[in-house]
Amino acid sequence: MKLLPPQPFTLEGDHRAILLLHGFTGSTKDVKKLGQYLNKQGYTCHAPMYRGHGVSPEEILKYGAKYWWEDVTRGYHHLKDLGYEEIAVVGISLGGVFTLKVGAEFPVKGVVAMCAPIKRRTKEGLFERLYNYAKVYKQFEGKDEKQIAEELEALKELPREAIVEVQKMIQHTSEEIEEIHAPTLVLQGELDDSIYRESAPYIYETVETDAKELIWYHNSGHIITLGKEREKVFADTLHFLDELDWSENVKKNKLHA
Repeated sequence: MKLLPPQPFTLEGDHRAILLLHGFTGSTKDVKKLGQYLNKQGYTCHAPMYRGHGVSPEEILKYGAKYWWEDVTRGYHHLKDLGYEEIAVVGISLGGVFTLKVGAEFPVKGVVAMCAPIKRRTKEGLFERLYNYAKVYKQFEGKDEKQIAEELEALKELPREAIVEVQKMIQHTSEEIEEIHAPTLVLQGELDDSIYRESAPYIYETVETDAKELIWYHNSGHIITLGKEREKVFADTLHFLDELDWSENVKKNKLHA
């Protein structure tokens, strides 16, 4: 069975723009419900798809962090090109790392990093995530157990430069966090793996802003935007965004005059 890949999305609202970033092996589905929630409260939301994601797992290994970072920066400039002058950035997992990188390198109104693995994952840990994604994806394709087993073995033999790139990018971003001066919200599930639970307080302590907060979700794991406490995650994110120093009205360019 051929699966339809998730797509980027843009939900237009008022002048307050949000860049939404998904995770490694994830897709825009990670942040779609959050985007819809924020859009109903007036926010414009745009979520790019990283190359190789949302399709067969083998495609992910054809790319790497530099390509995905290009996709993120394209998403930021897409909002700028549409005429949005004020942008906050929100991301989960690897998207949370990209969120911190955007906050360090671009003008943003605020930063929301969810379950971001800034205390580096091992190459084996990242591959395990890819392997688990591959198993589920191939089952959804309707392949039999023998074919799935063969394809998973073949996956183990593919080059892993993409995963090495992710590690390097995470390390580089961890050194940039102190460049973040925008208000920052760090959200973390208490049932998540230790690498994420250790990263949350590190991010909180390292960002160079007094306007920061760390919130834990006691009954949540990793993708908290889809978990059992997602409504609280959405509400906390909205409260943070509503408190930012947005202009009363920013005129957009001639495309939206």
